[in-house]
Amino acid sequence: MCGICGKLNFAHENPVSAALLKRMADEISHRGPDDEGFYTSGPVGFGFRRLSIIDVAGGHQPLSNEDGSVWIVFNGEIYNFQSLHEELVSKGHTFRTRSDTEVIVHLYEEYGSGCVEKLRGMFAFAIWDSTTRTLFLARDRVGIKPLYYYVGKDFLSFGSEMKAILSDPAVGRDIDPQIIDRFLTYYYVPGGETLLRNLFKLEPGHSLTVKNGKLDVQRYWDLDFSRAADHRSSADYERQFVELLDEAVQLHMISDVPIGFLLSGGIDSTAMLSFASRKTDKPISAYTVGFSAPGVIDERPFARLAAKKYGATHHEISMSPEEFAGFLPKYVWHMEEPVVEPPAIALFYVSKLASNYVKVLISGEGGDEAFAGYENYRNTLWFEAIKKAFGPLRGPAGRGIEFAGNLLHSRVLSKYGPHMGVEFADYYLSRASSPFQFFNRCASELYSPEMNQRVSKSESMSVARQFLSRQQKCGILEQMLYVDTKTWLPDDLLIKADKMTMANSVELRVPFLDHKFLEFAAKVPRSQKVRGWTMKYLAKKALRQHVPDEILYRRKAGFPVPYASWLKEDLGEWVSEMLLDSTSLSRGYFQPAAVEKVIQQHRSEGGYAKEVFALAVLELWHRSFVDSHATAVDSSSWAPAVSSLQATRATAEAGTCSVRRSN
Repeated sequence: MCGICGKLNFAHENPVSAALLKRMADEISHRGPDDEGFYTSGPVGFGFRRLSIIDVAGGHQPLSNEDGSVWIVFNGEIYNFQSLHEELVSKGHTFRTRSDTEVIVHLYEEYGSGCVEKLRGMFAFAIWDSTTRTLFLARDRVGIKPLYYYVGKDFLSFGSEMKAILSDPAVGRDIDPQIIDRFLTYYYVPGGETLLRNLFKLEPGHSLTVKNGKLDVQRYWDLDFSRAADHRSSADYERQFVELLDEAVQLHMISDVPIGFLLSGGIDSTAMLSFASRKTDKPISAYTVGFSAPGVIDERPFARLAAKKYGATHHEISMSPEEFAGFLPKYVWHMEEPVVEPPAIALFYVSKLASNYVKVLISGEGGDEAFAGYENYRNTLWFEAIKKAFGPLRGPAGRGIEFAGNLLHSRVLSKYGPHMGVEFADYYLSRASSPFQFFNRCASELYSPEMNQRVSKSESMSVARQFLSRQQKCGILEQMLYVDTKTWLPDDLLIKADKMTMANSVELRVPFLDHKFLEFAAKVPRSQKVRGWTMKYLAKKALRQHVPDEILYRRKAGFPVPYASWLKEDLGEWVSEMLLDSTSLSRGYFQPAAVEKVIQQHRSEGGYAKEVFALAVLELWHRSFVDSHATAVDSSSWAPAVSSLQATRATAEAGTCSVRRSN
């Protein structure tokens, strides 16, 4: 796992500065503290920071083919590199290392841009072909590894993180207000754009070719749900589920350094540990974060149960409000894109704990998107059935349900009532982009007159709508799974997974997102995913022999972080002062009175935690990446808020950590 960066000047006579490449690579040194390397050749240059995982002694980058005509910088892991190595040797290619990086170089020589279709793993890489003077960038199929690029008037630069690109003075920092609205629409930024104009994300499953100053973006992979049908028995599906997942776990355990497991106390992470425990005689370690706050489910007892059953040495940590507040500036700096994902901060602390023992962590991320593990999927299916039953009367029925919900103080009835008269595509779109989401429902009141003139809510919501349109011939469940796999998964969950673990120089692997496993999941019919009131039906049946009943049949809790109460009580004053100070208000996006109302409503009544957190993250993003071209918010600005918390709790650095060993 590494950090990569580089620049291509379109004018051949304009060389890339070695000093610039060094500065770009230094900005992402946390991604690779073990080694660095650089390559320059006239108008092109690559920079590299390495976290040594495979071929520790010989995997230095940038790396070239035999005659030095093709150069690569690569971030990720190719899990089938050994079989590809054998195939390429049989075709006459000569290798100097045991690394998966060199496999990509020779694949490119053999297949050109089609090399990506041979790869099984997570990756983001850049190849310079000096013979054709072509730059080729590619990102893995589901977006496990990030890759950004900036298009200037006469150059293109790229990096694993935006901050590498932004270290170049030639890169502009012009904000696109429309993307601010997109962020507030979804609570993350789906699609290929970022908040900065001309700075893009290479989307998952895409490649980018740059030649003679012209850019060509191509999609090389997609999920196909159209063939999902009941044509096999449940036993056949269960058998293939176990075989493919077992194979994926085995491939993901390839490493020359120790591997640990993130345990959430849920089905997916427990299954990872279960499969892995039978594939190695080396010690396995597991890591969990939990909370003891009132009303928050503590996952740690279930994680301990899994660790004990499968013989893992278990480490756990809890996080306090002052740790949460103290890390917020760095959270925004590391995430780079504004994302409303408080559990990401917990992930930072647990991966920081793990970094004392391992360089690689395996997680159960992705299982819920593949096999419909969220209540949202089940509830939407039931809701659509109810709407169909009401037929033309669903509009009046919805108003009646909403009235009953308000009368009975039922959040469920109040939530679904207004949707009765709305088409599925108009209210689902994504987890947060419903027209009834706060920043969509109240945007015109929240935004300043200038902001209202510069943004289009329909344009923001069209991002998910475009993905939804690709699966219109499929069922509703398949449409939801496809949209979430294309938006929420890469642009929220996987950004969090990569940025927070790499902040601690730890590589995170996700076997459930192996593309062969996902292709299988896309073919599994709805009845094997959601059956009645049961979610992840097939996964639970297939994993009966691999996950304890106490975990297999417990209610899904997600990754609970008590940030709502923290923003209401412990951090309420600090948030209010920041969002209403002259710096924040001078940006001109919002009506000051409307922002103050949201903050005060959350502090007095609660219920607006996501909204407050979103506004705080957006402001911190500006202070990190726009104001005075800052590279990070000075955490000293947090001193008053953190100090008041530390007066009654442990300091942010101390934490509350206990280690247990399962025999």
